[in-house]
Amino acid sequence: MAVIVDPLTHAIIGCAMKVHSTLGNGFQEVIYQRALAIEMQKKGLSFSREQEIAIYYDGIDIGTRRVDFLVENRVLVELKALIKLEDVHLAQALNYLEAFRIEQGLLINFGARSLEFKRLRKNV
Repeated sequence: MAVIVDPLTHAIIGCAMKVHSTLGNGFQEVIYQRALAIEMQKKGLSFSREQEIAIYYDGIDIGTRRVDFLVENRVLVELKALIKLEDVHLAQALNYLEAFRIEQGLLINFGARSLEFKRLRKNV
């Protein structure tokens, strides 16, 4: 069975690869976030940075969370700058998909020697 690659997530990953090949690993997450914003802007992608959303428990607002990017209002992008991604980072990104009611996302790690990314889909 062939895997269908979404052109938007493909473009975002391409931007992340350009950033990683230029900067390498070892910087703080905010540096990669700023550089990725520049690359996505060059590609003509519309996005918001540090998008905030309220988190509810039993109908009560219990705080807010921010996602690094919301691209084209349909792909949530969470960045990390870690030596190794852990299950907790994947769980966090999947929770953001649920909270933002977004179908797909990307978890991108700039901290490893080679760029790491995971395509995320909300359980339907």
